[in-house]
Amino acid sequence: MVVMEEPKAITATITGRVQGVGFRFATARFARDRSITGWVRNTAHGAVETWAQGDEAELDRLLVFLRTGPPAADVTSVTVLPSVPDPAIRSFNVRY
Repeated sequence: MVVMEEPKAITATITGRVQGVGFRFATARFARDRSITGWVRNTAHGAVETWAQGDEAELDRLLVFLRTGPPAADVTSVTVLPSVPDPAIRSFNVRY
C-alpha cells in the first residue's frame, strides 16, 4: 500500500536585488517543473513573496533556489514561515 504524503505549504519573503531581474518568472518556472503549486509576486517594499505547496523535498529544493535566484539577482535574505495547504490551488502563477 502506497501512502500519499500530505502536501506542505510555506510562505517565503525574499529580499535583496530581487525585483527587475526576472525573479518571479524564474521562480514560477522552477516551481512548475517540480509540480509545486502556488504563486509569486513583488511586494511594495521591494521584496518578492511566494506561497508554495507541494512535496516537502520539492519545497526544500525551491528554498535552495530562492536563496540564490536567477543570475541577475542578489539575495540578501529569505524568511520562511509554514502555511496551510490549499487543495484548491492547482497551478503556480505570477501575481501582479
